[in-house]
Amino acid sequence: MLRVPELVHHGLYWRSAVTANDVARVRSLVASTGFFNAAEVEVATGLIADRLTKGLRSGYHFILAERGETLVGYACYGPIHGTRNSFELFWIAVAPEEQGRGLGAEVYARAEAAMVEAGATRIYADTSSSERCAGTRDFYQRMGFREGARLPDFYAPGDGKIVFVKAAAAESRLLR
Repeated sequence: MLRVPELVHHGLYWRSAVTANDVARVRSLVASTGFFNAAEVEVATGLIADRLTKGLRSGYHFILAERGETLVGYACYGPIHGTRNSFELFWIAVAPEEQGRGLGAEVYARAEAAMVEAGATRIYADTSSSERCAGTRDFYQRMGFREGARLPDFYAPGDGKIVFVKAAAAESRLLR
């Protein structure tokens, strides 16, 4: 794979274009985190397949970070159809061995910058209210999100859905 020097930052190769190989690579990355069940892993990979099949019409956009030949982080985001300038962060995942080093924040910052460049004024993200997702909720709050809604028993009895919202930062244009 050709590595373009200006896309290398902090020893990582960054890209937004997905390839057929990314279906398996994202599956492996998302599964390795231990946060997602089998159905969720399939949804994550399905979004890549959808982008490969439909192109931009899919509405799914990606940020991928590689260290050497290994996919170590990724985000999937896109506009929320039927809204004016609202975007959703559908997925963000970082390889377990890379967690706690700031990679998730960098993946998110790049995704936010791309969303702002595409016209986003509001960004939404959601996660489970379960204890196993406490770190994810903390991450979203560190990224500047606030809780916008809580839907009790959404995923299962006792496991609600928390929707986070953030006003998109105009200064994130500078991160790209």
